[in-house]
Amino acid sequence: MEKKFMWPALMSVAFATLLQIGVSLHPYSGYKSPPLFGDYEAQRHWMEITFNLPVNSWYWNTENNDLMYWGLDYPPLTAYHSYIFGVIANVVNPEYIALNTSRGHESYNHKFFMRASVILSNLVVYVPALFWFFSSKLVIQNFSDVTSCYFAFFVALMYPGLMLIDNGHFQYNGVSLGLMVAAVTSIFRNKDVWSTIFFCLALNYKQMELYHAFPFFCYFLGKCISLTRHSFGLCCQKLAIISLTVISTFVIVWFPFLSSLDSVLQVIHRVFPLDRGIFEDKVANVWCSLHIIFKLRNSVSNLALAKTCLVVTFVAILPSSINLVAKPTLDKFLLALINSSLAFFLFSFQVHEKSILLVAIPVVLYHHNDPFMCSWFLIVSVFSMLPLFVLDGLVTPAVALLVAYTLLLYLLKYLSIDQVFSLPYSKSNYRVNQKVRTKSVSRASVVCVDLFKASVLGCAILADLFIMLKPPIRYPHLFPVLISLYSCIHFVFFLVYFNFKQIFMT
Repeated sequence: MEKKFMWPALMSVAFATLLQIGVSLHPYSGYKSPPLFGDYEAQRHWMEITFNLPVNSWYWNTENNDLMYWGLDYPPLTAYHSYIFGVIANVVNPEYIALNTSRGHESYNHKFFMRASVILSNLVVYVPALFWFFSSKLVIQNFSDVTSCYFAFFVALMYPGLMLIDNGHFQYNGVSLGLMVAAVTSIFRNKDVWSTIFFCLALNYKQMELYHAFPFFCYFLGKCISLTRHSFGLCCQKLAIISLTVISTFVIVWFPFLSSLDSVLQVIHRVFPLDRGIFEDKVANVWCSLHIIFKLRNSVSNLALAKTCLVVTFVAILPSSINLVAKPTLDKFLLALINSSLAFFLFSFQVHEKSILLVAIPVVLYHHNDPFMCSWFLIVSVFSMLPLFVLDGLVTPAVALLVAYTLLLYLLKYLSIDQVFSLPYSKSNYRVNQKVRTKSVSRASVVCVDLFKASVLGCAILADLFIMLKPPIRYPHLFPVLISLYSCIHFVFFLVYFNFKQIFMT
């Protein structure tokens, strides 16, 4: 099966890489925008710092490391990744990472180097992880033939959100997300130790992988509890192996920083800053939407907001987590990844608009089980980042890729009425007349398709208004706020839907 899948997959990867190169030709975050520039400069600066300074200076404010100028604020694995490309950059052209004198470097050759580093990182981590997932037997058995499995892999590769953020805006999300996909695939292949290692690596690359932490924890906990039916000793052995794997992986990754408690605390302080506020820019989450009416950031302290976010987020992920512990199946696990990450996006502290990718990739993995609703979510997820794309000068590739992706989903009939998930019926309703049930499901499917069409029409109208018209002088952020609010309403709906599906329909 994997051999038949190989050549079409390679062609898909080649086509996706061409699209990434096309997106890479456009501007990036902070292009010609001194003095801080943007995420492009942040990634370049981290290469400069990690290459030129000793490890014990990477996260500390020093004469040669001004933390106010894009100080390193991701876990150690990101720093090591920056160091590797810093070494390569020094070989290619030392001016790219010259200490203190390379700030804002924007030459054409450097842009080529940076863009290539993203593509290479994704080809090494994210793409193989996706291929590994879609070529696993437990995934393939859900498809009627290899062709259907190939199309699912192709749809996953073509998702515009990751391309536009990594290859346009400029980041390396494919690394952490690829490690997370590898962790998921390891579970599907019954390799729990490798799953633990991969997820710990993902978490040590980007702290936002905490969005996915509860489903992994709950799945392993539920699996261990289920072992008690056969042997309590076997359960304890499984817990011990997973615990030791987590501890060992963290010790290896953090080893250079374990020389003192202050060093560890400084890294943690940099990775989890409270002073940035509850959200940045216009984010399609609940707090940003509430901020329209009640100015949270002006009325409540950051610490109080952080505590509120912690409680609300925990409550939001609780139903999904409890359900997964009680019944740790693979379908429930994928849905729990969606529900947990979406709850974090909607309710947690310090959310970026780009964090929707942490929800989108689990949706991509689950897409073949619920094509219509997942396709709808993926379209809205890209639309929700439109204000960021406009800011970065990425309107043309964003609109082109989103329209093309929507057409692709239509051509594959993932957005047809036949793909709308049937409504569930409890055991007590099984004896209801089959014709009545079929008729009800058909009506629900029609309504769902109509809602989707209205949703996409709303996206198109808001996008046109934002791109074509100037906002009123009194409300300069009118259109980004409307886009965020409109997207947030969708995401709340999807959170309810996917929770309902996990708890009652799988």
